[in-house]
Amino acid sequence: MGIYLSPSMLSIDFTKVGEQLAQVEQAGVKYLHLDVMDGVFVPNISFGMPVIKGIRKASNMIFDTHLMIVDPERYIDDVRAAGADIINFHVEATKDVAGCIAKIKASGAKVGITVKPNTTIETIQPYLADLDMVLVMTVEPGFGGQKFMADQVHKISTLAKWKKELQLSYDIEVDGGITLDNIREVLDAGANLIVAGSAVFGKEDISGAAKAFHNILKEYDEA
Repeated sequence: MGIYLSPSMLSIDFTKVGEQLAQVEQAGVKYLHLDVMDGVFVPNISFGMPVIKGIRKASNMIFDTHLMIVDPERYIDDVRAAGADIINFHVEATKDVAGCIAKIKASGAKVGITVKPNTTIETIQPYLADLDMVLVMTVEPGFGGQKFMADQVHKISTLAKWKKELQLSYDIEVDGGITLDNIREVLDAGANLIVAGSAVFGKEDISGAAKAFHNILKEYDEA
């Protein structure tokens, strides 16, 4: 299991999508984080299937799709058809967690569950054996550019401990306020997928920012 960067589309310049996607891909980025927001589960609206389908034509990256929407089971097949490789839903957003997992698996996508800061990590413990990924939010979901919540790192450590004890293989992803200054904290805790938005797409030198992250990730991957 490798350690990877997954830059967030929330911070991309939508007038230069093709150009900026090419910059991170040429820098060696394998994943792209896509936040789908409905304005109900979170107080913001981002983009949906037409945008995912459009950028799918311009990128070979793994589409790491984060559904911040109520009743996510309604849209799983559409998100998969648009080009999602991983479909991540919020445990707080559905009354049928097991059904959501089953539907994502049936679509052919990898399945992930996300937990908000005020949700205990124990909430998802019963589902771990069926997951390809767990996403720990280190900000309140809904907006990019927020400050990293260090008090959420214990969830990453707990997930890493459970993974070892139960001999499971899910990825541990972290999203929210990650920068070059705090990335080692989440890597030390056991995260292996790092979402960064403004720290990559928000920089003037996007390729250089991605490479700076990669240098640290490579150091941990080879340790």
